[in-house]
Amino acid sequence: MGFVGWIATLGVDVFLNAGVFAWVFFEPSPFLLPPEELFLRIPLGYLSFLLITGLVVWLISSRSITGWRAGARFGVFLGAVIHGAGVLGMASVSTASVSLLAAWFVGQTLQTGVVGAVVGQGFATSNLRRLGLHVVVLDIVLIGTTFALQSLEIVPNTP
Repeated sequence: MGFVGWIATLGVDVFLNAGVFAWVFFEPSPFLLPPEELFLRIPLGYLSFLLITGLVVWLISSRSITGWRAGARFGVFLGAVIHGAGVLGMASVSTASVSLLAAWFVGQTLQTGVVGAVVGQGFATSNLRRLGLHVVVLDIVLIGTTFALQSLEIVPNTP
């Protein structure tokens, strides 16, 4: 179930950071690495999502939260607290722009909400295959939409 939640967050990440918020990563910034270097470090970000997913699974399990709605509410709340604190900390010590910090907060909070929804639903169902199939379809739609946005040059995809 945790693995399925993590897979869901990867699709959401691609959609948000390579699609909706892509422009933020192409703004000149002394805070961000060049886009080529950012791309090479994506696996580190995905590992961080795995850690958050593990925390969400543990907390949802210990609180006996079931169902996608309850899981999503919990995930959004947890994400807002964790990532809000992180963004405030970065704002206090870095040159990160307000737009980057805002995109980061919104994106990470939404991703944690999606993990919460998937994990909450996982605890409510006995059919994890069906849940996994829904997550795969969600990821295909999100990644396909991202590619379409890039192909149509609605969002940037090169520096």
